[in-house]
Amino acid sequence: FVPYLIFILVWVHLVYFPFCHWVWGGGWMAKQGVKDFAGGIVVHTTAGFSALATVFALPNRKKLEGDELDTNPHNIPFVALGTGLLWFGWFGFNGGSALAANGTAALAAMNSEIAASTALFCWLLLEWKMEGKPTLVGACVGAIAGLATITPAAAFVKPWAALVIGILCVPWCYGCVELTKKFDLDDALDVWAVHGMGGAFGTICIGIFAAEQVTGDFGHGGKLFGIQLLAVVGCAVYSFVVGYVTIKVLEKFMR
Repeated sequence: FVPYLIFILVWVHLVYFPFCHWVWGGGWMAKQGVKDFAGGIVVHTTAGFSALATVFALPNRKKLEGDELDTNPHNIPFVALGTGLLWFGWFGFNGGSALAANGTAALAAMNSEIAASTALFCWLLLEWKMEGKPTLVGACVGAIAGLATITPAAAFVKPWAALVIGILCVPWCYGCVELTKKFDLDDALDVWAVHGMGGAFGTICIGIFAAEQVTGDFGHGGKLFGIQLLAVVGCAVYSFVVGYVTIKVLEKFMR
């Protein structure tokens, strides 16, 4: 528990706080035109890729405890309960990023609901097709994927675009989950596949679907797409490197 606390302390100072300032605090990324409404870069990409780094830096639980380790969810009702709490809280997370009770907050909340519901439904269909049956856990993962992906674009796109983003994020995040299984990456909550890659994908989607009449302060097209792509790739690399190095340095001093 102690090294975990130290890791979090180091991580927020070296990764989270800097990106908060660079993107939301008028820092250099904001001045370059990078857009992130509620945390696609600042929250999801940073956490997702640092989580991936810890997966590589730490031993797989199966190697520590043997192949008999069961990594399936042990309490599916609690998974559903947690998803419901997250979903409800996300209205404050995305809508509250408007910093006022106004039309922007309402748009962000509406887009969040559209993307989450669409992703939940599409994930069930994809899971049914690929695995033979839909599951409650799959529905929960799909909803979170939709919420994570719409987060950076929540108030920058129109509702029809939120629906499209909710559809597109499903094969994207599902494929990433399958990659973690294929390479036996011990990511218990699919943090990289759903949050990291979902947030990254949503950040890039701003450059595709941003509505000029909604945002007012920036246009869309090739330039914005390039800015968003460079920002999220840079964030991913930085977050991965810092997360990995932090774990390896801690290992030199404690178990």
